[in-house]
Amino acid sequence: MNHRIARWLFFILLLLGITLVVVYRDQLDAQALQTWVNEAGVAAPLLFMLIYALGTVFFFPGSVLTLAGGALFGPVLGTLINLTGATIGAAMAFLVARYLASDWVEEKTGGRLKQLKEGVEGEGWRFVAFVRLMPLFPFNLLNYALGLTRIPLLQYVIASWLFMLPGAIAYTYLGYAGREAMAGSEGLVQKTMLALALLAMVAFIPRFVAILRRGPMVSIEELSQRLQSEDAPLLLDVRSPEEFTGELGHIEGAQNIPLDELSGQVVNLLDYMEQPVALICRTDRRSASAARLLASKGFADVHIVRGGMMEWSRKQLPVI
Repeated sequence: MNHRIARWLFFILLLLGITLVVVYRDQLDAQALQTWVNEAGVAAPLLFMLIYALGTVFFFPGSVLTLAGGALFGPVLGTLINLTGATIGAAMAFLVARYLASDWVEEKTGGRLKQLKEGVEGEGWRFVAFVRLMPLFPFNLLNYALGLTRIPLLQYVIASWLFMLPGAIAYTYLGYAGREAMAGSEGLVQKTMLALALLAMVAFIPRFVAILRRGPMVSIEELSQRLQSEDAPLLLDVRSPEEFTGELGHIEGAQNIPLDELSGQVVNLLDYMEQPVALICRTDRRSASAARLLASKGFADVHIVRGGMMEWSRKQLPVI
């Protein structure tokens, strides 16, 4: 069979599977899963992992499956089963995307999009770890998107398993606690408190990772030198427009996006997610807030300019 025809048939099969999941999603609830799994007997864990893997490929909500896994198998075995099923499904989606479209993407990608793709590939497993800990994009869609890069499969699988673990533990335990609550079991308060603590831990992880990804502060002297080099960073001035053109002026080449508008403008900065970004304001307070925001959005190399425009002016460096 012609290779191109095989790809098209595989693509049609994938679309058909996704369509069926969307159409019959209401019937594929946790109760239906529990019925199927209970009827499987000793093969129940393997059946559930298969369901989870196929569900991941066909865009079935992972949260439903994870909660069901916790309710069916408990917090320990359920976590292992959920995590393994999710990782297998993520690997399958990754390989589907690589088989169907990676060559086409490689041919069509150019300019800034190519730089972004190369930046993601350059980080390799570290980027996979970051997006697993910080759910910037929908899980099912992300698996396919990463398959379009040249990140090695083994790195992808290992990083996915390890860094999905915190979320898997928390949501599996939540499913288990929900089952115990419905059954009216003893120690319900303690189990509920532990579930809430695990969820709080998972919610804090993105903030912690953002702090780790933020680069060291940059001195005025270092910034001046780097702006004259070939690998000059994007210089982002987060002051208001009035300050940008006001008494202190601004540095040539700086891009002005006020701090209160930065969140809505992030989409226009995606080309720089894997490139160095220097943040400057009047001092460095607003720059620190901007750095936390960009790091939480996935920017990998963010630096605060120490002292800001006040220090730049004190050094009597040129402004516009």
